[in-house]
Amino acid sequence: MIDLEDAQRTVLEACPPLAPVAVELAAAVGRVLAEDVVAGEDVPPFANSAVDGYAVRAADVATAPAELVVVGELAAGAAPFERAVEAGEAVRIMTGAPLPPGADAVAMVEDSARLDGGRVRLTRVLSPGAAVRGVGDDVHLGDHLFPAGTVVGPAVAGVLASVNVRRPVVVPAARVAVLSTGDELVTDGSALRPGQIRESNATMLAPLLAEAGCVVDHRGVVPDDESRLEAVLRDAAATCDAIVTSGGVSMGDYDVVKAVLGRIAEMRWMQVAIKPAKPFAFGTLDGVPVFGLPGNPVSSLVSFELLARPALRRMMGHRHVARPSLVGVTDTDVHRHVDGKVHFVRVTGAFADDGRYHVSPVGAQGSHQLAATALADALVVLPDGPGVPAGADVAVLMLRG
Repeated sequence: MIDLEDAQRTVLEACPPLAPVAVELAAAVGRVLAEDVVAGEDVPPFANSAVDGYAVRAADVATAPAELVVVGELAAGAAPFERAVEAGEAVRIMTGAPLPPGADAVAMVEDSARLDGGRVRLTRVLSPGAAVRGVGDDVHLGDHLFPAGTVVGPAVAGVLASVNVRRPVVVPAARVAVLSTGDELVTDGSALRPGQIRESNATMLAPLLAEAGCVVDHRGVVPDDESRLEAVLRDAAATCDAIVTSGGVSMGDYDVVKAVLGRIAEMRWMQVAIKPAKPFAFGTLDGVPVFGLPGNPVSSLVSFELLARPALRRMMGHRHVARPSLVGVTDTDVHRHVDGKVHFVRVTGAFADDGRYHVSPVGAQGSHQLAATALADALVVLPDGPGVPAGADVAVLMLRG
């Protein structure tokens, strides 16, 4: 057996980031910037009003109340005011409208009252700059906004739009082929014949890939036919950035996946010192990474989380490739036996009033028992030994939220 850390290192070293591409801004959300972003414009590009109200000279409202003559009106998007605001004058102005020449403050409409004769009474003393957004108040020309490695979230996309970055350079999403193999797998909802089971692994792995940010190329179920499987794998290698299979990676297995990959790809068949998910295969087919996950559904899930997902996220440029982890506390005894492996116990958890994350194991922990694991939102990492008592600190790997 090999340590999990060694297996992870092997996989990560073989999965460098994909070549950067320039994409439309809308397509960049969720991607990772491949280049630093430097502002090419000021934001805002002109001084403007932060409120609806009246643009004035602050000197005219040094005491309150003050009565001024309204000489015009400005809306957002309007052309600049035709002349400078002079002593004793005000301009009705809307939020975002350019500040007229001569004005250096804005009185909020809530602090005003319109009078007869085109006049306004302002009831609050103003200082220069009041309610004014200055040029570059948010971003200055030449500011280093985001370093390479930044994930483009909605707010980052908004900033990029504000400085006219229409086609940011990002690491693209990995296109990943996922497939199941086996004549025993049923996908059409028909009644099961003796020896048949319903396909579930690829159905589970496809949304896990999508949640990780990948573009999923679902190849469905491939029958136990070496020539057909080879054709699917070679086509996937020619059109995708990675391939994920499940099943047929245990020691001693004779399975079409193992037989075909062993012949056409450069594969390493591993026994990782963890439970579940001890069997794992990794290699390349025509330079494309291939992740061979175990067939038991819980093992397939855990193997994906610990080995495939981090590598795929590295391919997509992410700096933090693992799920978030924290130190939690177990509310029950968690037993295990000494076997030379690290155990990953499926748990549910929540933050309690003490500010700590409290966990309890889900029901069954068998590698084939997906129904119980489906409710788990974290994995507790148990080193080799007898387990831990209730109230003990435990390392927790979050699977959600």
